[in-house]
Amino acid sequence: MTVSAVKLHRVVEGPGDGPVVVLGGSLGSDLRMWEPQVAPLVERGFRVVRYDTRGHGASPVPSGPYELDDLGADVLALLDDLGVARAHLVGLSLGGMIAMWLGVHAPDRVASLVLCCTSAKLGPPRMWADRARTVRAEGTAAVAEAGVGRWLTPGYAERHPDRAEFLRAMIAAVPAEGYAACCGAIERMDLLDVLPKIAAPTLVIAGADDPATPVEGHADLIAKGIPGARLEIVANAAHLGNYEQPEEFGRLILGHLEAM
Repeated sequence: MTVSAVKLHRVVEGPGDGPVVVLGGSLGSDLRMWEPQVAPLVERGFRVVRYDTRGHGASPVPSGPYELDDLGADVLALLDDLGVARAHLVGLSLGGMIAMWLGVHAPDRVASLVLCCTSAKLGPPRMWADRARTVRAEGTAAVAEAGVGRWLTPGYAERHPDRAEFLRAMIAAVPAEGYAACCGAIERMDLLDVLPKIAAPTLVIAGADDPATPVEGHADLIAKGIPGARLEIVANAAHLGNYEQPEEFGRLILGHLEAM
């Protein structure tokens, strides 16, 4: 299979000579979802690279289908474009799946992994096919409310209606084809058997209240599958845990990166 990478939209912040941290986001998000993490990382001397996954934000929207191989090749092309030999990869949900793929297929490019609120196999496949069909027919606005319902705990959404609306609008702005084609990549993904091939030092962070990728059956399997991986569970966090609990996610991410 020939994989053709696209040039991802990216924002690079921090010292040019700092260790590089690449932040990869969730299905339905753009690089703004990582705003809470940027300043703490930059202040500690890291060069922070955020990107929009293909089909999302300001990145190109090639016609589907997409596979995880395609999304991984896009990030490798991003590293090449920036002249980065090795990077720390921090990925949430789909971004974590891409980071695991890179840990398996491009281990020489990966300094360490932080895998947040993600899964190595996220079924049932029909759910993804149905969601892709809905989005292609009705647009991403049709799934935005449900998406925020998975991203945030109800209490947080009630206390911060402005932030919930910001995230709702973020999902609704994603191009339908990009979102739907990424659904297909998740539908066909199965990394469980290759997790033992990952050699990078790995931290797995889960949200205790994540309805999309619960600890049991997702984070726990990743932590058991990757040699030496460590699992941390953050209270009062749903699927977009880095946004809902930025201080705790930031503390854990920085602790892992600075231990390298």
